[in-house]
Amino acid sequence: MSDSKNLDAKTHGVLYIGMDLGTSRTSVSASNGVRETVFSVVGYPKDVVSQKLLKKDVLYGKEALDKRLSLRMYKPLEKGVLKYTGEAKDPEAKTNLKAAQDLIGEAIRLARPRADELVYCVIGAPAEASVRNREAILEAAKAHVDAVMLCSEPFSVAYGMDMLEDVLVVDIGAGTTDLCRMHGTMPEEADQVMFDVAGDAVDAELARRIEQSCPGAQFTVQMVKEIKERWGFVGDAPEKCLVDLPVDGKPTQFDLTDQVRAACSVLIDPICKGITKLIATFDPEFQARLKNRVLLAGGGSMVRGLDTAIEKAMRERLGGGKVVRIEEPIYGGANGALKIAHDMPAEYWEQLK
Repeated sequence: MSDSKNLDAKTHGVLYIGMDLGTSRTSVSASNGVRETVFSVVGYPKDVVSQKLLKKDVLYGKEALDKRLSLRMYKPLEKGVLKYTGEAKDPEAKTNLKAAQDLIGEAIRLARPRADELVYCVIGAPAEASVRNREAILEAAKAHVDAVMLCSEPFSVAYGMDMLEDVLVVDIGAGTTDLCRMHGTMPEEADQVMFDVAGDAVDAELARRIEQSCPGAQFTVQMVKEIKERWGFVGDAPEKCLVDLPVDGKPTQFDLTDQVRAACSVLIDPICKGITKLIATFDPEFQARLKNRVLLAGGGSMVRGLDTAIEKAMRERLGGGKVVRIEEPIYGGANGALKIAHDMPAEYWEQLK
């Protein structure tokens, strides 16, 4: 497209989409008012029998999880980034890239673009995603959009809330936790911290503790994730976490209150270390303002009591602080990415045609 056509497209016949491409969920917010989320899993029929049963070439999200015994399952993202991007010639890498392309296509389809509309999409990526991984995401998006731009996930959260100055965003996803401090400009590398203690790490710790403390109990990763999402908390228990798990085929009730608390608590220390690093290296005149505007975002922010626990740790390490959980953890990144899409000049977009 020429620049004149780009500028014209900014006002005519364009569907803007903000996408939070996540390890666990992919969410979209679109300029036509549509908001949707899908689990970031893709399944392909294993054989002719499953193809006949399912009558589909590919399944996504909850439908794929429900039919997973008939499918070759793929989670295209791991620790917040596309898997196998360093091994592009590997057959598994090619299949994973196809799964990523199909997942992005499904997310775009959920936004319900009209046939006559151009699709301009801003995709949230982890704060410290490598150049190679960013290129892989752009490659995966090419088949489905007319123009695309990547942005840091915590930056998109802050942008969506018009909090672009003296705010520190903590975006807790499934694969990574991303921290970003905002000071009225585009964040630089020194303004961001990323680590892989996030939702998946909580799941792994909870699974380990259930295995240790519940002899004979059978469970899957998906069951553990559902327990965390239903009961997740730190600090004082709001209620007992009573869960039925099969033992030799018989549903048996277990009290998992202590296990859930301990598993969710693995988030606190690394988050506080990241906050401390970003505040301690900030302009000293503005440190007090920054630590009193900490935003918790992402699916992991829904762990009950996490904001209070982080505030307590900040009092001990930093002499104080204020933590606020955003209102829409599932759509915070996608909402911000959509706002960026609306506001960005045409020359910032990477044209794909």
